[in-house]
Amino acid sequence: MERLTHSSEFEDTLLPWLGRTMKLVDTYITSQLLEHDIDLTKVQLILLKILYANDGQPQNDLALITDRDKASLARLLDIVERKGLVVRVLSKEDKRIKLVHITKKGMEYYERARPLLLEMIRNIQEGMSQKDIAFIIEKLKLMQLNLEKQVFVA
Repeated sequence: MERLTHSSEFEDTLLPWLGRTMKLVDTYITSQLLEHDIDLTKVQLILLKILYANDGQPQNDLALITDRDKASLARLLDIVERKGLVVRVLSKEDKRIKLVHITKKGMEYYERARPLLLEMIRNIQEGMSQKDIAFIIEKLKLMQLNLEKQVFVA
């Protein structure tokens, strides 16, 4: 019986629930994109969403925004660039900086995926009131603040 006690002490915390939920979200988004013949991964969709809203981002800034290291972002950009969804251009002001721009094809992909993404969000939040959603966001922000205090301790 000792094992059950140890197991339940974790089941009654948020971390396993957050982890399982994010895995399900990832699986759901991937399956919906595939089902609708949208040749994007979740990460590629997020990248297009960022560039669609604010085009011409410095590559280093995108690494921070997407929470990826520079090598991982470079690989991601290589893939979406080969698909013709983005282009990297040297900055006119500083030749050391590469700006990432969404292409017309990238915009079309995002515009096609956007309604699906909004539908997925509605499905995931089904049964929740705006008050529920605001409460959860508030608590997740508090968790992030707590984590930042732990991770970024000097």
